[in-house]
Amino acid sequence: MVLEDPDVEMIVAEIEVSEHDVETPNGRFHCTMKGVPKGDRPVILTFHDVGLNYKTCWNTLFDHEDMAEIMQHFAVCHVDAPGQHEGANTFSAGYEYPSMDQLAESLPLVLKHFGLKSVIGMGMGAGAYILTRFALDYPNMVEGLVLININSCAEGWMDWAAHKISGWTHAEPDMIITHLFGKEEIHHNHDLIATYRHHIMNDMNLFNLHLFVKSYESRRDLEIERPVPGSNARTLKCPSLLVVGDSSPAVEAVVECNTKLDPTKATLLKVRAPLHSLCRPGKLTEAFKYFIQGMGYMPAASMTRLVRSRTASGSSVTSFDGNRSRSHTSEGNRSRSHTNEDSSMDTTANNNVDQGVSKSAEVSC
Repeated sequence: MVLEDPDVEMIVAEIEVSEHDVETPNGRFHCTMKGVPKGDRPVILTFHDVGLNYKTCWNTLFDHEDMAEIMQHFAVCHVDAPGQHEGANTFSAGYEYPSMDQLAESLPLVLKHFGLKSVIGMGMGAGAYILTRFALDYPNMVEGLVLININSCAEGWMDWAAHKISGWTHAEPDMIITHLFGKEEIHHNHDLIATYRHHIMNDMNLFNLHLFVKSYESRRDLEIERPVPGSNARTLKCPSLLVVGDSSPAVEAVVECNTKLDPTKATLLKVRAPLHSLCRPGKLTEAFKYFIQGMGYMPAASMTRLVRSRTASGSSVTSFDGNRSRSHTSEGNRSRSHTNEDSSMDTTANNNVDQGVSKSAEVSC
């Protein structure tokens, strides 16, 4: 099932797609590879949130017309957590679902299965948490992270949601809805909420989903510390883009996580629109292009939406430290060393991107 938005124009492209079941000591991961990995260039690796799978979490974004240019440069590996993909068999009674730590520890085997050296991770909710722990434990395998609705703390969200949404039952699907949506959407966008509830109740394996939810509820604090000179703080080594909708229930958690990261590597993007299923993907796609360019890739990528937004709003974007994204590469001209397709492109665009992206930009969708 693909949850589509009527305002999103879809594209049809000839991209090679293959599905794989990757066996690990911590369970079987259903992975979908779209495109062919290109030499030493990283692959974009996605991980979904609870109540979703790769299709319902990411298809609207990756099928959007603005992602076509990115898909020409990068293959994408979508990872479904054990038992969360379409048509998954029900786990046997007594099956011990892997912890969040174990799910993160399994990702190197996913990379090995596909012969990948490194990835740019893109995760939402539980998936963002898993990819962050993966990056903390295996920094050499992660070149960058896009973290949507990340909560780095150990607190359980379902108990919190039960107290915040009065008059609701304690049924797990409703608690998942409160995790995915803000109060305004729940109370005013009934058709959308009904669509997602129908997906959870009818398209997900509820027994398996319950185990995944319990695993996320039992997560440990990531114990990230903002580095200070002379310290050996546990923190992300790669550039990171933290994204949250301004009506999302995860706003406070995302902002708090951002305060723990190295300010020279982390960017917080608050979007004035809901981010459920990324059904308003244009702005996020544009921000993702800037993020990739800051890492030294796609220097000549076309930019339209955010440029127009900045021209119109002027003061809505603050200044940006041009050294942020260069911390991952010392030469600052990385794109020339990866593929011949970029070798003739002007790297001036990289400098423009570094100077143009805000540390804490609020972008209207």
